[in-house]
Amino acid sequence: MSELTTWIRRAAVEAALAFATVTVCVLWAVPVAAQESEETRNRAPQWGGPNAVGNLLRDDVAVDRPSLFDNYFDWKAELTEKHGLSFSIDYSAVYLGASESPGDDRASSGMVRFFGSWDLVGRGTKNTGAFVWKVEHRHAYTDVAPSGFGFNLGYVGLFVPPFSDQGLRLTNLYWQQRFNSGRITLLGGFVDPTDYLDVYALASPWTGFVNFAFSTGTTTIPLPNEGFGLGAGAMITDSIFLIGGLADLNADPTDPGQTIDSFFSDHEYFKHIEIGWAPSQDKIYLDNVHLTLWHADEREEAAAPSGWGANFSWTHYINDKWLPFVRAGYADEGGSLMQKSVSIGFGYQRNPGKNLLGFGLNWGEPNESTWEPGLPNQYTAELFYRWQVSKAIAITPDVEYLINPALNPDTDSIWVFGLRVRGAF
Repeated sequence: MSELTTWIRRAAVEAALAFATVTVCVLWAVPVAAQESEETRNRAPQWGGPNAVGNLLRDDVAVDRPSLFDNYFDWKAELTEKHGLSFSIDYSAVYLGASESPGDDRASSGMVRFFGSWDLVGRGTKNTGAFVWKVEHRHAYTDVAPSGFGFNLGYVGLFVPPFSDQGLRLTNLYWQQRFNSGRITLLGGFVDPTDYLDVYALASPWTGFVNFAFSTGTTTIPLPNEGFGLGAGAMITDSIFLIGGLADLNADPTDPGQTIDSFFSDHEYFKHIEIGWAPSQDKIYLDNVHLTLWHADEREEAAAPSGWGANFSWTHYINDKWLPFVRAGYADEGGSLMQKSVSIGFGYQRNPGKNLLGFGLNWGEPNESTWEPGLPNQYTAELFYRWQVSKAIAITPDVEYLINPALNPDTDSIWVFGLRVRGAF
């Protein structure tokens, strides 16, 4: 009886957290609807970061396309206009090579993704209800996949984490509902927390930085795999936004059935809430400052401790070309890679949707509860240039310099050279 009582109490607490997040978003955002201008209502902002399905679809359409595929893209545009159905298929491949390594000195993998959104409620308005999906197949070309290449080098960190050897997986399968002229978004189902957690424009491992130190959480957040979860976002004023979510820490995107069972039976969750400021909703990940708080439950089977942390992010879009950023994180246990981390840098894009230059510097202190006490601080520098050949193809050479790889005491520094190719259709 005591175990049943404990289970009921814990389930009630997690449900109350999710309900409270959604309720606060709705109650705070609805009263400002009457103050919206017609111009604001006519915008088409998308919640989430650069890898959220809605933003992927929008960004791919914005890039110039080769005339060879005109009929295909015209047909897709007609599907969207007449039926509210938008989709895309992309293929990406990454190659990484290191100047030295205690193990393999190269890694490579590829990935095909099929993703889309179908507006089934309120089509043609800002208050749409949409079915969103993303299915992937991730495969390695070498013995070590790029996602594990950092540890292979003795470096506490990840390179392009999605580029693994997981095979077929379900990344997104959720319902997304907008309210109040798009100022409120609720979603539930199979979600990817990195789509809307601590996002900014250069976070995508497909189009931005290769090193995860310059992505979601700056390596201080123990991010869960894609799986069953809930999320909510709202503009509580014209400039202040609130985002929250609940995700399963034991999710396995290669086994959706297990993920559903885990969410409702294990009750080991990752929770987060974020408050931030942006000039307007349509610039929410280009120009904003935000603070994210998170908590991870203890994972009994994985022997991972509970923990919490805070992350700060500042980005400012200058003259529609420059995007400097400052991002920092702190973790108190929780199983994250780093317990303290600071990243600074910039992105430069002369014309929107065209070539992109990115540069970043990171300092990180390994998490003692994850590794061991006394590991040295790490320093990372990365420079990349994304050449947008056409709508269909982008090629990104990348170079990184790793100083004091914490798990490799025999090496002071390592150079890593990379090449990423993405084709979207």
